[in-house]
Amino acid sequence: MSRATAKALCFDTYELEKKKLKNLLNRVHKVNITTDMWTSCQKISYMVVTCHFIDSEWRLNRRVLNFCNIPPPHSGHIIADALHKCFRDWGIENKIYSITVDNAKANDVAMRHLRDVFNMRKSLIIGGKLFHVRCCAHITNLLVQDGLGEISVIVDCVRDGIKYLVASEGRLIKFAEIAKNLQLSSKKLILDVPTRWNSTYLMLAAAIEFKEVFAMYGYNDRQFTWVPSHEDWAKVEVACQLLGVFNRVTKIVSGSDYPTSNLFLPEVWRMKDVITKKCVDENDFIRSMAQKMKSKFDKYWGECNLLMAIAAVLDPRFKLVLIRFCFPIIYREAEATKNIELVERTLNEIYSVYVDEYNSNLVEQNLQSNAQGLGCSSHSHSITEISESVEGGMEMYESFLKSANTVHHPIKSDLETYLEEGVYLPEKGLEFNALDWWKANTLKYRILSKVAKDILSTPITTVTSESTFSAGGRVIDPHRNSLSTETVQMLLCGADWVRSMYGLKKNSMVEQNEEQIALPEAN
Repeated sequence: MSRATAKALCFDTYELEKKKLKNLLNRVHKVNITTDMWTSCQKISYMVVTCHFIDSEWRLNRRVLNFCNIPPPHSGHIIADALHKCFRDWGIENKIYSITVDNAKANDVAMRHLRDVFNMRKSLIIGGKLFHVRCCAHITNLLVQDGLGEISVIVDCVRDGIKYLVASEGRLIKFAEIAKNLQLSSKKLILDVPTRWNSTYLMLAAAIEFKEVFAMYGYNDRQFTWVPSHEDWAKVEVACQLLGVFNRVTKIVSGSDYPTSNLFLPEVWRMKDVITKKCVDENDFIRSMAQKMKSKFDKYWGECNLLMAIAAVLDPRFKLVLIRFCFPIIYREAEATKNIELVERTLNEIYSVYVDEYNSNLVEQNLQSNAQGLGCSSHSHSITEISESVEGGMEMYESFLKSANTVHHPIKSDLETYLEEGVYLPEKGLEFNALDWWKANTLKYRILSKVAKDILSTPITTVTSESTFSAGGRVIDPHRNSLSTETVQMLLCGADWVRSMYGLKKNSMVEQNEEQIALPEAN
């Protein structure tokens, strides 16, 4: 098979799978979007657009729609135009529920522009209050980086020391021998990626196990000057206890195979609780670190995050109970009460929109069925008229009920019933998935389940975009850097669609952020 034939077959498969995906998206009520920018080794800028939705079987789906070249400058209006073009191409411009982006200023401009465009068409729920979603992992990263600034000198010391050891196998062997003599169970060091705070946390947590080895190795190798003091190691240990909480949060909210929007509120509460307590710690160092983190926390989460709160309410384990428990800790008393009322009011607004849509669909279905009935009876007009003029016993009984005003109408809505029932407590040890619960209760909550389907599919991080960039780095490498932008999009999007079709998963959601260094076996 020639290169040209192989390329043509790949493009044919791409177009075929694109048609299938378009048909699938036509049957979806609303979709949620994540997007981000990436620059390849070709120095070409790409935008990835990923679509998230829940299908009729209550399975969470994600598909890469576009991996396209966006020439600079990357202003907000250019990003907005590129996204709008993508939505029109896929026929989903009226199905967009939310877009998750990082905190770049250009993204803020793009989201405002798109919100105005969609509001003009009245395609956004409640005027787009839930439209712009900020990547929570990115916010957490900014928050923790501020805190890590308090120990930046120590972090650099540990990082440079590990780099020195890794540069020579002989140094690692000597380091491993010392660790063996001290009977340490740890067998590896970690070298972080400085821009990834969680990899820095893992580096520090691993290095603490070898703090005595660092000192002893420094005695044997006078060129090894990167030996933290006892006070430095004490600071690292305290910092790691604090960062461990944030590392857990990042792991939870960075998943892509399960809903994350409903899981973040209890973790935000946990972060605020830990930071508040550490702000009055007796240790001057940890108090200063926590105060810096609190400042960033208040900047991004000082205002009520409606999506995060409403998604939590739609988790049957939480409902409004979690809101009333968390908000007094996250906000001041007056703000907590105000924000609880805001969440309840917004949830009712959203529910009312879905009720109106549900009722209009019922009317439309009745009109269609009546039209079909009239069409079928047109050939026997006179007979039909005579038969319909005769009132039957059931019709007479229904007329009596209506005249006596005894027809039973549901007193409570889906939403009222759901909120008044107690929270769901899953059996201990069993993994809970909110989508499974809603699938089992769809008939009970016919309208509210539609609300849950659209909101719970909202991703609160752009991790899926980073996953696609990792794949992009494997497709475009120094040995294959002449691929056209169209071919790159075909390879990345087509591979994603084929994997989804066959239920295959990538080996790793995101590239390995830190370098794990196994210590050699000491003699």
